[in-house]
Parts: sequence; structure tokens; C-alpha cells
Amino acid sequence: MPSLKEAESRMKEALDAMRREFATVRTGKATPALLDTVRVEAYGSKMPLNQVATIHAPEPSLLVVQPFDKTLIGEVERAILTADLGLNPGSDGSLVRVPIPPLNEERRKEYVRLLHKLAEEGRISVRHARQVARDELKQRVKDHDISEDEGHRQIDKVQELTDQFIAEIEKMLEHKEQEVMQV
Repeated sequence: MPSLKEAESRMKEALDAMRREFATVRTGKATPALLDTVRVEAYGSKMPLNQVATIHAPEPSLLVVQPFDKTLIGEVERAILTADLGLNPGSDGSLVRVPIPPLNEERRKEYVRLLHKLAEEGRISVRHARQVARDELKQRVKDHDISEDEGHRQIDKVQELTDQFIAEIEKMLEHKEQEVMQV
């Protein structure tokens, strides 16, 4: 039964990847995950912001970024500004404050479209895992490793798993969509 466990593992990976992607989509609230995509020019290479600074949200409309090395303040500020997140950071010499502006209706709808695209990518990954498992099971039936009845039972279980994971994706999409559209 390795193909069933393997399929479940791949589907979980797809769900986790989608969860991480969803976290980077902006809602009305400030969350440190908003800056996950920001790369800072530091020590001769581009590094993820969370590797050169701590990020926290002291209030719903503000992020505070505190670089480990104070000499990187300018680079951190520049990286956030050029990350195309629609954010306007300001520094006071020791930390960078990033006010999170409220989303307008047009931007909210843009984010909802992005969420739907990310959810579809998640569904595609889950379906791909299903297809790989089904192909493997069909090959095992063909090679007489398992009986036809057992093969069909396993394929049905893979389909049940797929349905569960797709339902979970839909639930996550609906929840995040409500979060984004909340004024």
C-alpha cells in the first residue's frame, strides 16, 4: 500500500504549499508573512528578509522590522519599497516601521483572483498526486502484484483522499476570501 501513503503525502505537501502561498496574500491585517517574499541585498547576496531581521505586528495596521545588523536598515527599507507590495516603509535609525494601508475594493478583488489562481494550482497538484497513484496501482494490477478487486478498492481510496484534500482547499479558499473582502 505504498502508493496510497505516497499519494496522501504528496497531497499534504500540496496543501501545505498552498497554505504558505495564502499567508503571503494581504488582508486588511498586518501579518509578518506579508514580507516573506521580500529579499534584502545583504553581505553580497540577496537574502530573505526574515533571515536578516525580526518581523512583528504590534498592531493590526503596522509591521515592525528590526534588522539584526543596524547597518542594513537602508537595504531593508529599500527592499520592502521595491518588493511591489504597495507598502511604504519608514525607518528611525534602529528599526523599520511598515504601515499597512487599508485595501481598496479594486485591490481586494485582485487579491481574490490571485487566491483563486493559487487554489487552482493546489487542486492541480492534488489531482496530479492522484493520477500518479492511480497509474502505479494500475501497473501493479497489470503486473499481478495485487488483485483487480484490491486495485479498484485502492483506486477508490485514492479518489476519496483526493476529494478530502480538494474540499480542504475549498474551505481554505472560502475562509481567506472572506478575510480579504472584510472591510
